[in-house]
Amino acid sequence: MVKEAGGRFALSGKEAVAVGTGALTFTEGAPAGLSSCPRIIIAAPASGSGKTMLTCGLMKAFRDRGLAVHGMKCGPDFIDPLFHAKILGVKSRNIDGFLMNREQMRATLYRHGKDADITVMEGVMGYYDGIGGSSVALSTYETAAVTRTPVLLVVDCSGCGVSIVPMIRGLKDYRSDAGIAGVILNNISDGLAEKLAEVILEETDLPVVGSLPKDPALAVGSRHLGLVLPDEIKDIEEKLAGLAGRIAEYFDLDKILEIAGKAPEVRECSSGIAAGLEDAPAKRIAVAADEAFCFMYDDNEDALREAGAEIVHFSPLHDEHLPENISGIILPGGYPELYCKALSENVSMRAEIKQAHASGMPLMAECGGFLYLHDSLKDMDGTVWPLVGLLDAEAYYAGKTGRFGYITVMDKETGREVRAHEFHAYESTDPGSACMAVKPVSGRNWKCMHKVNGGLWGFPHLYYPSCPEIVEAFLK
Repeated sequence: MVKEAGGRFALSGKEAVAVGTGALTFTEGAPAGLSSCPRIIIAAPASGSGKTMLTCGLMKAFRDRGLAVHGMKCGPDFIDPLFHAKILGVKSRNIDGFLMNREQMRATLYRHGKDADITVMEGVMGYYDGIGGSSVALSTYETAAVTRTPVLLVVDCSGCGVSIVPMIRGLKDYRSDAGIAGVILNNISDGLAEKLAEVILEETDLPVVGSLPKDPALAVGSRHLGLVLPDEIKDIEEKLAGLAGRIAEYFDLDKILEIAGKAPEVRECSSGIAAGLEDAPAKRIAVAADEAFCFMYDDNEDALREAGAEIVHFSPLHDEHLPENISGIILPGGYPELYCKALSENVSMRAEIKQAHASGMPLMAECGGFLYLHDSLKDMDGTVWPLVGLLDAEAYYAGKTGRFGYITVMDKETGREVRAHEFHAYESTDPGSACMAVKPVSGRNWKCMHKVNGGLWGFPHLYYPSCPEIVEAFLK
């Protein structure tokens, strides 16, 4: 097991509580129960098994029943929570064992799941697949163990039948605290699903709580950053309505609610967000939020608010002017490369951001927001678009995803470290050198980021609560 200081991605294998279903048998470390928080994790043996669509379908099916539903995504991905929020109207958060320590993970579950009838978490990759693919650290399994959440295992039955049974048994028995409490059969006929459910229950003691046939109409496209954004999927609402109807008819939703309700209670604990910044002076911070800039952790905004900031959203795409009376600007990641023409032609916004910087106003700019600050951006077609011009450099399409995965970003001047991740197919002729990015486990490192007026500009997506001092430095 990989271990790190601060309790991140280090699992003892004994943190759990019996729920009387399946193999969830945590035996120590259970917190005193202060709040009921019914919850499940949708996991799978491998990526591509249908976790995202089934998670969304289940959330909609429960919402159609009139239940209060909350969503969560294991890992740092921004796009799945956008599905949950934009298409389903479900509040959704990331929960991540690298960006967060254990207490922050549990605090996130408590703060955002305590008022829901059910919280549906979407897993990442294969159930036990953790960092580097050779460890369970940072896996969906670890998130289930740390948060004491029952797991529903989605199994893709394409091209197989009873052979799935030893796979299910193996996944259940691989760890004594595996947490698997039920099975969902995907891409399977009704008749075979019914027969296999009997075998699975007999051989593994796990109930099959639902099944779905293969349906190409539910296929979701992709682009260089992963799944396409929800606004761009034709008729997605209709697709999910059909999926939710199928789930309501062929899934045992009462059984799923029973499993979720057997999850142990959670207690309120400190999130560690913006610790010690209560006395910071109030500042009005402009945060870009539109189609081009949509990758911002909600926890980052919470950290700013808890430090005394007022958040006001604006659109570099659609607004001609910055908000009034602001003290700082944050440009999150997203897809500015898809909106080069509109961003370039919004000359007044570009000019005001440049003038704000010249006056000493701090900016935070991550990935897509960092691209926007360049002199120009060359898109996938080779067209060069003038942009804000705060950085004497060109951004360009690299043809493939470059830096990818978790990193720790260390400020070379102060030694402060902040957890982050990178995922981008564009590069810069000047990515910066104020910080060092360090990969966990391997220790591979490289220079990154510009540090200007208390703000950081670069490709890494920073998780502010992992280093509250950067919020303090920015607000000062």
